[in-house]
Amino acid sequence: MASVDQVSAGLAQHAYIGSSRIATVVYLAFHLRKPVLVEGPPGVGKTELAKTTARMLGLPLIRLQCYEGIDEAKALYEWKYGKQLMYIQVLKDQIDDALGGARGLAESVQRLHQHDDIFFSEAFLEPRPLLKALREREGSVLLLDEIDKSDEEFESLLLEMLSDYQVTVPEIGTIAAAGPPPIVFLTSNNTREVSDALKRRCLHLYIPFPDARLEEQIIRTRVPEIPAALRGQLVAFVQALREMDLRKAPAISETIDWARTLLLLHVEQLDAEWVSETLNVLLKFQDDIDRIELQLPAMIRRAVGAG
Repeated sequence: MASVDQVSAGLAQHAYIGSSRIATVVYLAFHLRKPVLVEGPPGVGKTELAKTTARMLGLPLIRLQCYEGIDEAKALYEWKYGKQLMYIQVLKDQIDDALGGARGLAESVQRLHQHDDIFFSEAFLEPRPLLKALREREGSVLLLDEIDKSDEEFESLLLEMLSDYQVTVPEIGTIAAAGPPPIVFLTSNNTREVSDALKRRCLHLYIPFPDARLEEQIIRTRVPEIPAALRGQLVAFVQALREMDLRKAPAISETIDWARTLLLLHVEQLDAEWVSETLNVLLKFQDDIDRIELQLPAMIRRAVGAG
C-alpha cells in the first residue's frame, strides 16, 4: 500500500470499483491503523469493501454480524463451561490432595482459593470474533457489520478495542494484539445514529449510489459478458429509477443481479416485456412495481436512447 493509486488498483484487481475517496480512506486506515465507519444505503458495497480489502492484503476476514442484544459472550469471549464441568468431574477425586489435610471450613476454603483461577485461564477461554482478530499474528480484517443494529451498550464494549487494540478479560487481564492490529470496518445503514464516542475513534466514509459512469464501470467489471449497448441501457434505466419516489431504490447489488438476469435471458435490448418480467429483481415492494409499470414505455425509450 505505497499510495492511494496502488490501493485503487488493488481493489479494482479484485473486482471492487469505487471512487478515489474510498481508496484514500482504505489507504489511511492501513497506515494510521484507524477503524473505518462506512455508512450509506444498503447494497452500495460497504460489506464488500471489507471483504475485498482482506483479499487484496491476503489477510483473514473475521466477521461479526451485529444485532439487537449482542453482548460480549457473542462478540468477545466466553468460558468453555462444558470443559470446566468435565474437568471438575475428573478432578473431584483429587480434592483431598488439594485440601492438604486442612482443618475446618475456613482453612479448606483458603486452600481452595489457591486453585480457583485454574478454571478461568486461557485454557478455558473461548475466543469470539473480536478476540480472534486480536490474536491473528499476521494481522486480519475485522468486519463489524451493521453496527447500527446493536445496542449502545455494545458500542461501549468496542471502545477499548477500537482505541488501543486490546481487550480486558477480568479473570485474566488485558489482552493486546498479538501482531499488527486488525484493520477494522464498521458498516451502518443509518437505522440509528451511532454514538459520538464511536465516531471519534473512526475514519468516516459515506458510500452513496454510484453515478452512471461509475455504475457502468462496476457492471463492466462484475458482468463482463454483457454487451456494451445493453449495459448502457440498463444503467440509464436504474439511474432513472433512483430519481423516483420509491420505498426502496435499487442498489448497485441489484443492478448487478439485473444485468446477470438479462444476460441469462439472452436479452439484447431493453423492451417493455422483459423489463416488466424482471422488474422484481430491481424493486422489492409491489407498490413500487405497480407505480413503475405505468411509466415503463417512456422510461425504456429514454434508457434506450441514452444507452
